[in-house]
Amino acid sequence: MRKSLLLLLLVMAVSSVKGENKPYITKIYDFIPAPGQYINNIPYVEEPVSKDSILTLVAECICGYEKANGKVVVADAMISLGSFGGYVVFGFDHPVVNVKGEYDLQIFGNAFQSSSRPELLGGSSESGIVMVSRDVNGNGIPDDPWYELAGSEHNHPKTQKNFTITYYKPDDSQFGPLSMNEYHDQYIRWTSNSVDSLQEGYVRKNYFHSQSYWPMWVDGETLTFEGTKLRCNAQNFSATADDWHLYFFDWGYVDNRPDDGYGYVRNPNIPAAEELNKGFNLDWAVDDDGNPVDLKQIDFVKVYNGMLQDCGWLGETSTEVAGAVDLHPDAVAEPDAVAGDVNGDGEVTATDVTTLYNWLLNNDGSALVNGDQNGDGEITSADVTFVYNILLGN
Repeated sequence: MRKSLLLLLLVMAVSSVKGENKPYITKIYDFIPAPGQYINNIPYVEEPVSKDSILTLVAECICGYEKANGKVVVADAMISLGSFGGYVVFGFDHPVVNVKGEYDLQIFGNAFQSSSRPELLGGSSESGIVMVSRDVNGNGIPDDPWYELAGSEHNHPKTQKNFTITYYKPDDSQFGPLSMNEYHDQYIRWTSNSVDSLQEGYVRKNYFHSQSYWPMWVDGETLTFEGTKLRCNAQNFSATADDWHLYFFDWGYVDNRPDDGYGYVRNPNIPAAEELNKGFNLDWAVDDDGNPVDLKQIDFVKVYNGMLQDCGWLGETSTEVAGAVDLHPDAVAEPDAVAGDVNGDGEVTATDVTTLYNWLLNNDGSALVNGDQNGDGEITSADVTFVYNILLGN
């Protein structure tokens, strides 16, 4: 989406970093954008590069750093995720702790309120979905289960879960220069598993961006993404011209609303509480079935574009990411429950076996919070055996 790059310089003037943990992004694990008009442009790539090289470029854009005067820079630039599904995976130099009742993360985009229609909530809104993961296996790479931070649109009837799209690499030699107001309407073809009209379409090429829209560092002839597709939020107010307005969703998405604070000039016609994106709460995490997940902390963050729509001369809707911060970098997570500790006293003893046995023998319908020790979803004699084996050192 064409936006003023002046809105994307994100320097957070905060006091010196307290403690040892850095509040900003320090590591880029992966970057696979979908095709789009800003691909190979934000960040800029003029010839095929290696995967390591592109990750270095992304890090230069959205990883933060501390200046000599103690001020923190959240990001020097931004990256574009292209059309639906394109994503970036990043992390901090520490786990992000879930502080109950507070926002835990802020992830910056470049959404802004329309000045021509100040009475309407919206203007430029290109919503990216946030996924989080914990390094369960301890190997330092994001290969563990992912959980979606369910925003305001998660249960909307027009939200499509498990949406899959495949893009097909074009032969760029077949698409020559364009004149003003011209398009290559059938530039990059895509197909999807949608049950509605979005079963097939194209990422169009426009006059303003002449480079290849296919990420140069990605091998293969196709790119496939899967995720939650949000409903379209764009309205064209002109029957004869492209006069687009992209409405804000209520909450829970990157590049959806102007970001809270950090010098942003708020629209005086809209209450700040309604206008701004205040951050992301780890309590919003849900699993693939939509069930809430209690995460004490997370190690990896993934942002992907949840939109699939074309807005005329503005092009495809494409989430931009311009840095992120842990809103309480020095918080300490509650300790995980000790395996086998049924009564919650912090150790595994014969009392835990007795507690389980008595509950099974005299079950009156009361809950036993730590009773399901083997993780099969129910409390049975198998859990007694599980705890007993821990006592025996098996």
